[in-house]
Amino acid sequence: MKGILGKKIGMTQVFSKDGKLVPVTVIEVEPNVVTQIKTKEHDGYEAVQLGLETIREKVSNKAKMGHTKKANTAPKRFLKEIKGVDINNYEVGQEVKADLFEAGEIVDVTGISKGKGYQGVIKKNNQHTGPMAHGSKYHRGVGSLGTMLPKRVLKGKALPSHMGDEQVTIQNLEVIKVDMEDNCILVKGSIPGAKKSLVVIKKAVKNDKKNEAFDLISYVKENATESVEEPTANEEVQEEQTPSETVAME
Repeated sequence: MKGILGKKIGMTQVFSKDGKLVPVTVIEVEPNVVTQIKTKEHDGYEAVQLGLETIREKVSNKAKMGHTKKANTAPKRFLKEIKGVDINNYEVGQEVKADLFEAGEIVDVTGISKGKGYQGVIKKNNQHTGPMAHGSKYHRGVGSLGTMLPKRVLKGKALPSHMGDEQVTIQNLEVIKVDMEDNCILVKGSIPGAKKSLVVIKKAVKNDKKNEAFDLISYVKENATESVEEPTANEEVQEEQTPSETVAME
């Protein structure tokens, strides 16, 4: 198992050289810092705690500053644990970068979904509406809450409530490209969360295969030579003539 923290930037699309359009989500992955290593002897389980996004000491507190000081780093905005990793491959203060993953790998991405406020059962639970005729007095209601027996609302009844703003994991997404220059990872498809929200990228739990990397089109011209047009004879004559000479010729 391996994982890294990142921030969702947004969605775009890339093209492969064989003409395929691939919708991707751009995840900004700045170098993560290992702030703590959990061991079975001390904590009862093995895990690696990663920190992302440096913040000022003014907006932090003494507890966070003391915790990150052990790793010789500045206070971090996000701290998350990655379980199931080989802790022998990590050291406190070590940096984990985007090259932890490669193009073609299958990953699971976890994030907090967008909050949609208080919603009814029609939108939240996909229940059917009532008759929409003018004589009907039931359109988007909850429906029957209880049964004849035991004459109470059964546990688990779908009712209007808060929708969204919960942890969601999308499994079996493919890594399309790892850009080390811009510190970002392109993942095929959509992932949960709003823009600039925290996401956790982990190795897929249910899929161990690795696909062949896409041969993407690059729009950067390699070994491009700029062609300089030489001025013609008429242009050279016009440049040599002064404004007074031009008027005299007219």
